[in-house]
Amino acid sequence: MDFTLTEAQRELAALTRKILDSSDSPWSDLVRSGVVPEQPDEFGVLEQCAVLVELGRAVSDVPYLPTTVAASALAEFGTPEQRERWLEPGTVLSVALSEADGVKTTVPFASTAAAFLVAQDEQVFLVEARELEITPQELVDGSDAGSFEHSGGELVPGLSPDWLITRYTLGLCALQLGVTERALELTAEYARTRVQFDRPIGSFQAVAQRLADAYIDVAAIRLTLWQAAWLLSEGLDAAAEVATAKFWAADAGHRVAHTAVHVHGGTGIDMSHGVHRYFTAAKRNEFELGGATAQLLKLSAAW
Repeated sequence: MDFTLTEAQRELAALTRKILDSSDSPWSDLVRSGVVPEQPDEFGVLEQCAVLVELGRAVSDVPYLPTTVAASALAEFGTPEQRERWLEPGTVLSVALSEADGVKTTVPFASTAAAFLVAQDEQVFLVEARELEITPQELVDGSDAGSFEHSGGELVPGLSPDWLITRYTLGLCALQLGVTERALELTAEYARTRVQFDRPIGSFQAVAQRLADAYIDVAAIRLTLWQAAWLLSEGLDAAAEVATAKFWAADAGHRVAHTAVHVHGGTGIDMSHGVHRYFTAAKRNEFELGGATAQLLKLSAAW
């Protein structure tokens, strides 16, 4: 078990970071550069996670995660007609995994997706956006989402909701790693430069201990993410490991987000300040991943 990224994976991450740092239209540039590949199976789970970590670091609102999960599913399970129609580079796809009272809810990028993979009971259906009446929703970080009722579509043969949920969950963990990594870096830099009582606040024991705890939390998110990703990339059972990564991304992500805000003081709750974007992004991922109690119960069941 080796979690070290290959040179190609590191270069892919570096290219993603370069685009996000300089582009005014990141989704188009990610597609044009090949970070979003022409063939979905060109990159595996590890490459996708490497990109998602960078998207989290930049708090970039691009539809990479749902599109990649849906496109990978169609590449593996879709009919020839489904693959030919929907696996065009740049086509935005999404997944509808959450349901309340029979309505699919908090579906990511609902207003821009051309089609959705909709989990229903033990099956997954491909539904075109134009066939749905979508109600816009806004998530905690202001990102695009929507809800709709589902009454049928094209069956994607052999694709299970668990397959989609596992890979989407892993992607959220990768996003959360990027968000918390960068939030901790910004907070540590602030603690080095913010002076009170003629001393950097990072030299105060309480602040230093809080940052040390956040460092350990980020390390735990990183370790559990790459462990789960490696197992999936090898085609091995990763149910317990994905649940573990999900627990740490949600639980530790909550702590790191609040540490970033608290150490920044009043600026941390200023919605126009950059660190607040990381707080809301971490909270959005936490809410999507679910509460810690639910994950502990899933872990117990998996073990």
